[in-house]
Amino acid sequence: MKINIVLVEPEIPQNTGNIARTCAAIGAKLHLVKPLGFNLSDKYVKRAGLDYWDKLDIEEHDSFNKFLKKYEPEKNNIFFVTTKGKQVYTQKEYSKIEEVYIVFGKATKGLPEEILKKYINKTIRIPMKKDLRSLNLSNSVAIVAYEILRQKNFEELEEISEYFDK
Repeated sequence: MKINIVLVEPEIPQNTGNIARTCAAIGAKLHLVKPLGFNLSDKYVKRAGLDYWDKLDIEEHDSFNKFLKKYEPEKNNIFFVTTKGKQVYTQKEYSKIEEVYIVFGKATKGLPEEILKKYINKTIRIPMKKDLRSLNLSNSVAIVAYEILRQKNFEELEEISEYFDK
């Protein structure tokens, strides 16, 4: 399975670095939709991503509209993560999907309302208490990505270290 993590107008360099590190560790492609709230050479992005940047498949998009036009949510398995999501992220069956795109909005605003309305049946959410706004973006990416991998029995990830077999 190919996992694509899409960050729409990411604002916080440390979050993006952490997400890049997660993408490298699980073999996911990272899509960054401009405008970015920082420069990719920012020391905080680099520090959070450690030395994983050369192990990362990354694609930049000039705008969210250009991303949507290129990848066509009507024709592809694209899910939009939002606190307003129609289904809990675990209710989707990812195990039969060959390629999936998981789209996350800005840390401060989320995804555009018109997109959420248009693709309401492709929205997913992570359960949380009502009186809180949202989870940290990098945590949200990890939660959803690892559910997708769990449903595929982590088939493309390394088995437990031989260290314990000694």
